[in-house]
Amino acid sequence: MIDQNFFNIIFVIPILNILLAFYKFFSILKIPGALGFSIIGLTFLVNLILLPLTKKQRLMTEKLNQLRPDLERLEKKYKNDKAKLQQEQLKLYSQAGVNPGMGCLLPFIQFPFFIGLYNVLSLFLLDHKGVNVIENINKVIYFSFLKIENIDTIFFGFNLSLSPQKSGVWYYLLIPIITGLLQYIQINLITPKSVTSEKKENTNKDEKKSEIEDFQKVMNMQMKFVMPILIGWFAYTLPVGLALYWNMYSIFNIWQYKKKIN
Repeated sequence: MIDQNFFNIIFVIPILNILLAFYKFFSILKIPGALGFSIIGLTFLVNLILLPLTKKQRLMTEKLNQLRPDLERLEKKYKNDKAKLQQEQLKLYSQAGVNPGMGCLLPFIQFPFFIGLYNVLSLFLLDHKGVNVIENINKVIYFSFLKIENIDTIFFGFNLSLSPQKSGVWYYLLIPIITGLLQYIQINLITPKSVTSEKKENTNKDEKKSEIEDFQKVMNMQMKFVMPILIGWFAYTLPVGLALYWNMYSIFNIWQYKKKIN
């Protein structure tokens, strides 16, 4: 079940061992819902590892927000010369030490880690034959004391292995709603805010904006509205344990942006 390929060796198996370490710790303390708290602990650890990237993304967003009035002035000044406009925009970015592509780059850097984590949680939470799952998990652990005999998937009345779609219980439907809302709040915080001036309202409606500005607005719109709906749908169709990880990750990120952690 767990192939010894490059991706699994680098991402999946190490993450699996860390999750098992948390699970053993909470099980020894006889804390109910050990798997749920293990997912939360793993989420916290992931946030610590990615904190430098998160901090850099937040600082980049703040700088872009500060530059927005200057970008608006450049757009008005060079509205008929797109080449010059892009040149001046890049010059402004360079002077401010801003890389506008960083916001798109960071999610791609994190993507392999998230896929690895999904594969790990899938071992615990998706509907496999229990004995085979445990046997295969125990084969790839680093230390013998991490071996497990069974998996308790209940966490505060929720079955972490069950999806809201298949639960048949109304309160499970709160999970995708909460997930979508948290994702919307998180994206709203990290998305650079646009600045619209009163003078701009009087410009010709047919005036073409720069390609860079148009691309940024389209991406921001998709990120702000499409992503929360998409993530909410995933939370509806996938096991609750995966939504637990995603929600805790969003909460940590929202807290970091609100408090502006250095």
